[in-house]
Amino acid sequence: MRRTFVALTAVTAVLGALALLPGIASAKSCSASYVKGTIGGVTKCLRRGEYCARSYANQYHRYGFNCVVVSGAYHLEPRS
Repeated sequence: MRRTFVALTAVTAVLGALALLPGIASAKSCSASYVKGTIGGVTKCLRRGEYCARSYANQYHRYGFNCVVVSGAYHLEPRS
């Protein structure tokens, strides 16, 4: 009985500690055609044609993209 209680307490402590680590719990992955990046402090999957915010243009450059106007809206295009 005591062993079961100790084991259950240990498992609960480990699960509680994992819940406090948001990076591990919410690791985001992107499919092969995307580039994983952090824009404005948020993890994003970036690809040509995706909408972008002009205010983060320098951050998109880090991942090989320009934020340009296409048909009246800003979209990502590969840097040349």
